[in-house]
Amino acid sequence: MKITVVGRGNVGGGLASRWENAGHTVTRLGRDGGDASEAEAVLVAVPGTEIAEALGKVTGLDGKIAIDATNAVGRRNEDFPSLAHQVKSIVGGPVAKSFNTNFAALYDQIDEQRARPSNLYAGDEEARAVTEELIRDAGYDPVYVGDLEQARSLEDHLGFMFVINQAGLGRFFYRFAPPGEL
Repeated sequence: MKITVVGRGNVGGGLASRWENAGHTVTRLGRDGGDASEAEAVLVAVPGTEIAEALGKVTGLDGKIAIDATNAVGRRNEDFPSLAHQVKSIVGGPVAKSFNTNFAALYDQIDEQRARPSNLYAGDEEARAVTEELIRDAGYDPVYVGDLEQARSLEDHLGFMFVINQAGLGRFFYRFAPPGEL
């Protein structure tokens, strides 16, 4: 699959490397923007407050499947129900919220785990197949939490992740599974 990653930080850069290792063709775009015309999917991995500015510098986004990995740290644009809705307003295609509740600093340890960690995601039906493929190719098992209306719940879940981290566990993987699969 051809993927354009908008954001070269820990999340964008880390997922780009994992997807390249899985055989995908990845175009990495930074602060200068670029063209996403050839992409089959676009990952948005920039600070939540910079979504409009970052995507404003990228051409060829119209109608693309987008995966929003942003988080609302500090403030958010309250004109939208979620950051994922803001991404959708710019891209105009199907959107999923994913990768925002996993620690990018642990990407290089995913393959060492005895069981695949989980990745929570919400999204438009038309984005599900691509999102699930890219979640698996990043080394996670996808856990669908509902349509895009659940994106804000995933963004707000970040606070819970921070509390667990600060309480002493540190950065962690998580796994959601039916009984008998742990």
